[in-house]
Amino acid sequence: MSSRDNASSDITPELLLRAYACGIFPMSESADDPGLFWVEPEIRGVIPLDGFRISSRLARTVRSDAFTVTVDSAFKRVMSECAAPKPDREDTWINKRIRDLYGALHEMGHAHSVEVWQNDDLVGGLYGVSLGRAFFGESMFHHARDASKVALVHLVARLIAGNYGLLDTQYVTDHLRSFGAVEVPRDRYRQLLDAALDDVADFEALPATMTGEDALAIIAERQS
Repeated sequence: MSSRDNASSDITPELLLRAYACGIFPMSESADDPGLFWVEPEIRGVIPLDGFRISSRLARTVRSDAFTVTVDSAFKRVMSECAAPKPDREDTWINKRIRDLYGALHEMGHAHSVEVWQNDDLVGGLYGVSLGRAFFGESMFHHARDASKVALVHLVARLIAGNYGLLDTQYVTDHLRSFGAVEVPRDRYRQLLDAALDDVADFEALPATMTGEDALAIIAERQS
């Protein structure tokens, strides 16, 4: 379900947070379209934090620390990379209004990014919104094999350590399904969301940088 929003409407960061608390998020038709529309999917994608799956090959990559992973060190760059056209996707739903709104949420401490570096090059990452004990994943990108997957592994470890209860992926793709993402109906999602908003979590419970071995250990302990 979605509803159009006039391009001149004054959507503030505070209104955006209230929308997330109701299970609604904004999108645009394209990067060049200044308008936004609200979306509330009938079927929602979530990754259960105690059911997060990592392939043995990816675990070896994470453990090798072939990449350096940071948090909140290049939020705007991550958003820009997520918004950039790709060979299999000529257009994107991330327009300037969205970049400005989420940039403001980042300054307020409600939006975060995970960056993956190879030497000094930003080769992957993701960003999302944090509210209560819920984290709403927005978008990810990669320029090197496994870079966005490594970012997701480090994100999940951080969410577990910070006492988060919900990782919302909006939709489920085959890629996310391989990590354990499942689809839940709207009513069930709202129950999960309400429970996650009853308390607070700490996105900064872990150091800004950590080893892959430590991230894997945190995830394994949650699943034991």
